[in-house]
Amino acid sequence: MASMAALFTQTPSLSSHKTHKPQYTKPTKISFSPNPDPRKHQRISCGLIDPDGGKLVNLIVKESHRYEKRRKAHSMSKIELTRIDLEWVHVLSEGWASPLRGFMRESEFLQTLHFNSLRVEGGVVNMSVPIVLAVNDAQKGRIGESSAVALVDSSGVTVAVLNNIEIYKHNKEERIARTWGTTAPGLPYVEEAITNAGNWLIGGDLEVIEPIKYNDGLDRYRLSPSELREEFTRRNADAVFAFQLRNPVHNGHALLMTDTRRRLLEMGYKNPVLLLHPLGGYTKADDVPLSWRMQQHEKWHAKARINAGANYYIVGRDPAGMSHPVEKRDLYDADHGKKVAAYDKTQSKMAFFDPSRPNDFLFISGTKMRTLAKNGENPPDGFMCPGGWKVLVDYYDSVASSENGKVPEPVPA
Repeated sequence: MASMAALFTQTPSLSSHKTHKPQYTKPTKISFSPNPDPRKHQRISCGLIDPDGGKLVNLIVKESHRYEKRRKAHSMSKIELTRIDLEWVHVLSEGWASPLRGFMRESEFLQTLHFNSLRVEGGVVNMSVPIVLAVNDAQKGRIGESSAVALVDSSGVTVAVLNNIEIYKHNKEERIARTWGTTAPGLPYVEEAITNAGNWLIGGDLEVIEPIKYNDGLDRYRLSPSELREEFTRRNADAVFAFQLRNPVHNGHALLMTDTRRRLLEMGYKNPVLLLHPLGGYTKADDVPLSWRMQQHEKWHAKARINAGANYYIVGRDPAGMSHPVEKRDLYDADHGKKVAAYDKTQSKMAFFDPSRPNDFLFISGTKMRTLAKNGENPPDGFMCPGGWKVLVDYYDSVASSENGKVPEPVPA
């Protein structure tokens, strides 16, 4: 799981903060009349939507109880967390995965794999990605009949306690096949976090000793769902639209953001707010690191965003444009991404692709954009704001000067 950073604004460019008194607003409800143009007749009651399960989970121990929790954990069996495990602890602790209260037990794991959802009181909630913790044979043996284990970081510091534990078989092949739709080799997350992981999974109720911090200069961007909800309320947001991306922002992304806001205003919302949500974690080897992307964003990725209060969700790429790890084709059906932004040569700006005049458009992929920046070349006028482009060029200049132009291996962020 990639760690999450956030910028939010009422337009695609960052705006200054304005102080508003928080006010209670009801969850959004939309009803339509039989009129063929429902936008003119819909009735909207606006406000932040409820988290999945109805309540935002917070698994962080109260400050007054932390010393005692650490003392008790000292005598427990210990599991050392990988970097990715620690990021999942972060996700769980702040409620991004509400209503989960810890790493999945077997029944939750199987529901996620087979139904992409979890049964909860009153119905089901979306949950398409397993959130699990693997242990090997030796760790399983040390745990024995214990009902609780301590989770420690690479320095041996206790991060959390997992209570009322359940250990069950880690069926890796089924997990990979049902999550990605293929078992072909070369999937980065699979190779990093699953292939060499333990043959057992351990689930239970999680108590996190204190908020997870990475001390990488980006923690100020990592707002929790509850902090984001407070900010949306402070800004008097009556709708929130989240935009996930792993590339630097260009004007095609800005077009998607602007168009989404326009549509929301047409629907009757008065103050829709954008949550710009770049991905960290393990991305492609030649991707721009998160720290540089955040600098570039300041010149201007579904479930977790629901729990943060987002009503609408945008992915900043063709959702079908994930390459097969072995074969020369897309992994998923190209028809899954219908409406895309492209560079319109006739207008010198990003616009929605018009199939009636395909020769007027250029599709500038993330790879092409990065290649231009690495070579010190400029993109077509109107593709990206000059300040944002300069950040990219500066990044690749720094790489060239420090490592003879070799792009470093991806590091989690």
